[in-house]
Amino acid sequence: MRQHLVMGNWKLNGTKASVEALIKGLTPAAAAHPSVQVAVCPPVIFLGLVEQLTAGSKIAYGAQNADVHESGAFTGENAPSMLKAFGCTYSLVGHSERRTLHAETDDVVAAKYEAIQKGGLIPVLCIGETLAQFEAGTTNQVVETQLKAVIDRCGIASFENAVIAYEPVWAIGTGKTATPEIAQSVHAHIRQYLAGFDAAVAAKVQILYGGSVTGATAADLFGQPDIDGGLVGGASLKVDDFSQIIAGATK
Repeated sequence: MRQHLVMGNWKLNGTKASVEALIKGLTPAAAAHPSVQVAVCPPVIFLGLVEQLTAGSKIAYGAQNADVHESGAFTGENAPSMLKAFGCTYSLVGHSERRTLHAETDDVVAAKYEAIQKGGLIPVLCIGETLAQFEAGTTNQVVETQLKAVIDRCGIASFENAVIAYEPVWAIGTGKTATPEIAQSVHAHIRQYLAGFDAAVAAKVQILYGGSVTGATAADLFGQPDIDGGLVGGASLKVDDFSQIIAGATK
């Protein structure tokens, strides 16, 4: 049985004080729900602080982005091995904001995914469609194309050590959430598509939902057979909200 994973993406938010309060507040919630994997992705500048604060807890953590290079003249970037040295387990890759704001193509995302795995981290591959694509009924084609770029470069077996996060772009930061039925249908299609390459890998990979999950919607979403948890944005910045989402992921 796949374990539920609830991961907070803090984006460009936080202070030293708020990070400390968040981790201290979430530690009891994570301990109270041992069946749920709990992780956070803070801004990279806070990784050292998070490393200290999570010591002895069951909270894992990761980066929001990683570079394809291990070293060199790449100002402002962070190599996967550097992130690993600060205790990261995960790195997001291909988040819609990176694709849109930083013009990261499917090929760039696939290269970063490969580098993240080679650097010893678990990539959390973010895929999903825009509102226009959703309304045009091309959601399945969009996610297949995004997955195929990674499969072509890294192989289907790479998903044995990866997480997928389906994030409908139209539901990120908008307050809109796909119904559990809509989200489940896309998750099921993702798993079915992967099964066309390797059924065993498809059955094991965690697929998270990443579209404005709240404490009120978590249990219904995570109760779907192919939804294995959530990649949580704004709600992960509030102890009470994120704790409710963790509770909602308990099987």
